Amino acid sequence: MCCGAGGGRMWLEEKLGERINQTRFTQLAASGTKNVGVACPYCWAMLSDAQRELGHERAKTWDVIELVAMAMGEPKA
Repeated sequence: MCCGAGGGRMWLEEKLGERINQTRFTQLAASGTKNVGVACPYCWAMLSDAQRELGHERAKTWDVIELVAMAMGEPKA
């Protein structure tokens, strides 16, 4: 599922309905997860923005490379 940025929605100010990144983040939060791993830089930006916009500061959006580095014992940057 696209966060919306692949369709250029990162640069749009949506006036009708809900922002697609907020919809996607709400769907992820409803699954019970506290953290999200993504492989797309647009998804990282869009979901990180949505978590702040919706007040989910405890949630974290991770790039897959960050998760791999942590699994290998590398310190977080």
